[in-house]
Amino acid sequence: MDQIRVGVIGACGRGKMAKGWHHPDGRSVVVGAADVAEDALDAFRENVNADGFVTKDHRELLDRDDVDAIAVMSPDWTHEQYVCDALAAGKHVFTEKPMAITTEGCDRMLRAWVGADKRFMVGFNMRYMNVFRVMKDLVDSGTIGEVKVVWVRHFVPKGGDWYYHDWHAASKQSTGLLLQKASHDIDMIHWLTGRYTVKVAAFGGLDYYGGDKPNDLRCNECEIRSECAEYQYQPNRPGNKMNLCVFREEVDVEDNSTVMMLLEGGIKATYMQCHFAPEGQSRNYCLIGTEGMIESGTPNGKVRVRLRRRSNRWQNLADYEVAVKPAQGGHGGADPVITTDFIDMIVNGKKPLATPLAGRMSVAAGCAATDSLRNGWGAVALPPVPEDLREKVF
Repeated sequence: MDQIRVGVIGACGRGKMAKGWHHPDGRSVVVGAADVAEDALDAFRENVNADGFVTKDHRELLDRDDVDAIAVMSPDWTHEQYVCDALAAGKHVFTEKPMAITTEGCDRMLRAWVGADKRFMVGFNMRYMNVFRVMKDLVDSGTIGEVKVVWVRHFVPKGGDWYYHDWHAASKQSTGLLLQKASHDIDMIHWLTGRYTVKVAAFGGLDYYGGDKPNDLRCNECEIRSECAEYQYQPNRPGNKMNLCVFREEVDVEDNSTVMMLLEGGIKATYMQCHFAPEGQSRNYCLIGTEGMIESGTPNGKVRVRLRRRSNRWQNLADYEVAVKPAQGGHGGADPVITTDFIDMIVNGKKPLATPLAGRMSVAAGCAATDSLRNGWGAVALPPVPEDLREKVF
């Protein structure tokens, strides 16, 4: 196959990443897009391929013989059906995270994949960010010994802008932000440690967003918009305008949560997120092993390493920093690499850095944690991969 012809389902939002596959003189070209919003299709024509095929019905895109691969970049609750339909149509598939909004949905996708004999990868772009690749190298080289404990803390000061002005804030469409937002971080805990979660217990609440405002109230129509700290209006945004009131009645997704995780091999991890934090966007990762610890999120962007000195075990820790190479492109330079990886997977048979199994396990952990925090905070075991799939996906 000389050139991979890609079709995109979901032309706005993350669908903008399609430009990374559009190289008419290279190994891939984006030949069409499907989206339910006409202005999103107009934006696709303007920004990606002016001559590309566009449709509001994804099945018309899948029926085309000039489409070899599909990138599913649409809202979360649609991933399951679009991916299954694309695999059934004989297309290779890339899907944005989370893989689905239920574990059962992920298992359905896995069955569609193993029965299709096509390539399939999940868009966990944090695996491609240089800072986490540095941390992965340090762990895999044994620098801090055997990892025993992980902490991840995530401040999201623009939680309202990113998640509560639109469909993300309704659990029927997202399950919750332990799936939508935390799926990245859960996956990173799995990837960095090399172990999957087996049991979780979680606490959380809806302590800032939500309220009694009408579900159809939009920021630009609100009488108190001039004094509201959460006012947002983006009239030129394709597709979903993301300006529903964040204090509307239907909002039922937690805006802060803490998850305790037991991983394979007895590793303990804690994940915390808050969507109304007042300071800059930040993620802090700390992994502690038998010989030391590594930490990201330092003020200068480097990875900090602290090692035990064997001559004096409890004093004078060796302390140094590892520089992280700057990268160009979206999501810390990850987007250009992940688009290349998808084509390498199809053309060269390269195993993707983020496998469908990794996508499933991230969703399973997020769903179990959401179940725990909404139903009494008790420990919840993750459902195992179904027996008929285990040999094929591991």
